[in-house]
Amino acid sequence: MTNKSLDKILDGQRAAFNTNLNPAWDERKNKLLKLSKIIADNEQKFKDAISEDFGNRSFVETTMAELSIVQAGIKHALKHTQKWMRTRKAPTAIQFKPAKNIIVPQPRGVVGIISPWNYPLQLAVMPMVGALGAGNRVMLKPSEYTPRFSELLKSVLGEVFSDDEIYVATGGVDVAQAFSALPFDHLLFTGSTNVGRIVASAAAKNLTPVTLELGGKSPVIIDESANMKLTIPRIANGKLINAGQTCVAPDYLLMPQGKIDGFTDALIKQAERFYPTFAGNPDYTSIIADAHYARLQGLLEDAQTKGASIRVAGNDDSQQMAKERRIPLTVVTNTTPDMKIMQEEIFGPLLPIVASETLADSMHYIQERDRPLALYWFGEDKAKRDYVLNNTISGGVSINETAWHVVQEDIPFGGVGPSGMGSYHGEHGFKTFSHMKGVFLQSKFSGGKMLYPPYTEKTQKVLGMMRKFM
Repeated sequence: MTNKSLDKILDGQRAAFNTNLNPAWDERKNKLLKLSKIIADNEQKFKDAISEDFGNRSFVETTMAELSIVQAGIKHALKHTQKWMRTRKAPTAIQFKPAKNIIVPQPRGVVGIISPWNYPLQLAVMPMVGALGAGNRVMLKPSEYTPRFSELLKSVLGEVFSDDEIYVATGGVDVAQAFSALPFDHLLFTGSTNVGRIVASAAAKNLTPVTLELGGKSPVIIDESANMKLTIPRIANGKLINAGQTCVAPDYLLMPQGKIDGFTDALIKQAERFYPTFAGNPDYTSIIADAHYARLQGLLEDAQTKGASIRVAGNDDSQQMAKERRIPLTVVTNTTPDMKIMQEEIFGPLLPIVASETLADSMHYIQERDRPLALYWFGEDKAKRDYVLNNTISGGVSINETAWHVVQEDIPFGGVGPSGMGSYHGEHGFKTFSHMKGVFLQSKFSGGKMLYPPYTEKTQKVLGMMRKFM
């Protein structure tokens, strides 16, 4: 696809939007219902396409982490968007009364969405739900790493929506570059921090506002008060769903040196209970591509060369695992900051453990690094929990759990600093894709005329009185 054809699609969407700048609720509702039906009618096709793109992707994981979440998001939007659309009153300072202030939500126009491969349906459609609910037109660029899924999504959306409502642009890096350079009214990108910088730079040339959902190294703090019977399976599950290819997966653990060996033993056993075998197991997801598999192996080799100890779950044939691009839970201990595994977002089933003797040590370790997309704390001591919440900055947090904060429709999902900017989901998504226009309604009884020139001593007195209320 050429730049020119993308420009043409954008022009068509903007022209269509300009004929209907503020779609009624019934029109928005109809689009959301159509989207829900498309997903419901093609569930198995989506499962098959995503699994083929990965090499193997558990159908249960696709149902749980993609189909169910998307449908829940649409249901939530259908229930609440009409209320979010309403003009809302805003306070008016006493010196300006009897005038009034209101806030009028308006669609931005044409929203561009660049979605990643790791949850190809969820991370393409969830922003779309917010954008459509807010009354916008949508152009989507899904990942080239999931070509079967991307073509399927393009096909099923194209059967129901016109190109000036929703358009899916498929293709490689060249298409993504052209797409990010378009003068959208808003652009949302989900992916790596490095690519996020490129996207933000391209958008800046058009002054396009951006929402960046990136990643980073999300830490787990395990307090001495933690219930290990709950903690271990929850960490194992959060790390191994989608084989760790999750932007909010636990990236590394912080705990006292003396507890690392026992914790590692328990975590390995838990992984083996979840997956008695990894090779050939339909429940366990493959690494998306050969390059990503090689990168993860390179992280392990670098760590081992620099003195790390490696523990691997299971006892599967290594050649078969490599053929299937499967990597079991691999716990890395004796880590040091110079190891690549402690410098890069892992995005796979490798879990380093950092020796940290006290909560103060853990907090210092986190605070001196880039702000993560997620942070996890396990424990029963509420004072320590609150201390961690008040003294760390991260995109989001789950307490005594991993990742589940992401699917709560009533709280924002987004990063901070290198892990992203802006947020969406639920009403926060509606606001992200809306222009919240402030309107001042002057009264015919306004005293503003008392400030008209020529300025006199009386003007100064009136101004002085007003400033007392400011």
